Amino acid sequence: MFRSLTRPQLATDVSVSVAFAALMLLFTFVGVLGTGIPSDRVSAIVAVLLLVPFSAAVALRRLSPPVALALAWVGAILQMLAQLPPLPVDIAIFAVLYTCAAYGSNRVFWLGFASSIAGALTITVYLLVPSAMYSITAAGDELTYLLVTGTMLFVASVFGLLLAWTVGALVRVGMRARGNAEAQRRAEARATAEFERNRIARDMHDVVAHSLAVVIAQADGARYAAAADPAAAATSLQTISTTARSALSDVRMLLTQLRHSEGEGPQPTVAELEVLYAQVRAAGLDLRVDVDPSPPGEPPAAVQIAVYRILQEALTNAMRHGAGGTVDVSLSWLADRVEVRVRNPLSPSTVDTTGPMRSGGHGLIGMRERAQLIGGSIEIGPVGSDFVVAATLPVGAPLGGGA
Repeated sequence: MFRSLTRPQLATDVSVSVAFAALMLLFTFVGVLGTGIPSDRVSAIVAVLLLVPFSAAVALRRLSPPVALALAWVGAILQMLAQLPPLPVDIAIFAVLYTCAAYGSNRVFWLGFASSIAGALTITVYLLVPSAMYSITAAGDELTYLLVTGTMLFVASVFGLLLAWTVGALVRVGMRARGNAEAQRRAEARATAEFERNRIARDMHDVVAHSLAVVIAQADGARYAAAADPAAAATSLQTISTTARSALSDVRMLLTQLRHSEGEGPQPTVAELEVLYAQVRAAGLDLRVDVDPSPPGEPPAAVQIAVYRILQEALTNAMRHGAGGTVDVSLSWLADRVEVRVRNPLSPSTVDTTGPMRSGGHGLIGMRERAQLIGGSIEIGPVGSDFVVAATLPVGAPLGGGA
């Protein structure tokens, strides 16, 4: 029934209503009383009193379109009961029809449309009934002329009233379009934020899982070597410290991105793969890397991030679930794609398990998402007694073009 308006909007509507009432009162006294309407006192009083419902309708037209429409009908019925001709104050009807179409509910919207048709018919009948009664008793030719005149009057009335309603309907469509665009923008912003949170979660998993795997491997090595080779134990502890500090720095960077999503942190590149290989070898993994052919230029940033994270997760899984032995890493930077392949031996217990290596844990899901994100493909799973991660990632442009 009532819409929510701000104080400036309410103040504007009340001010417009007061100004409308004052102007219509002036027009009524100067141009209507004694000329356009009968000079008797009752007609003059009714003409002045009509300012009340019509001015109230102008004041309430945005706050409550149905109440304004009802007040407009009350004023029009009083005007016809007093047998008054059209008055300047009737302009309020157009404002009410406009706001019913622009701001009213669906029911009020169609009530405004029905009121336009019914109002046009009422105006036509009201203005022509006296002449029609005369024409029926007078002559058939005059009745024909009256019907033609009535039809034209009805069409003109419908056009005038529906014009105000149609303008309001167009404004309603524009406001809904803006609202839909704003809702779509908010939905896209939420989707972007969700995508960013998922990316950060994948990065967090990659950093923590890889670092903890290195720390665990080094801690086990230090525990076994502590008695026989104290120097090796000290080296292992140094590696643990370095890995933990690096992981802590990465985690802090990711948390900073999570708190301030507009600030993008540095992302890993293929230039940092040697550091990753060094960490894995320091953890005791026998790693053999083959890069053929090597990238002739600067690969796109998205491809570099995907290659780094896929290799990081694959090597982490090799440390956690592998059976030792040599881990083979193959990188082939071709003109239109890069092929990544990691193969590591599996112990029989790991091959038979139904855990993350078979069902797809968070790390494996993350690798698939990273490959699919840039339009690539990846195959993950056991091949005989080995576990193989094989990804093909499109470069999208000649590598010499950069990104």
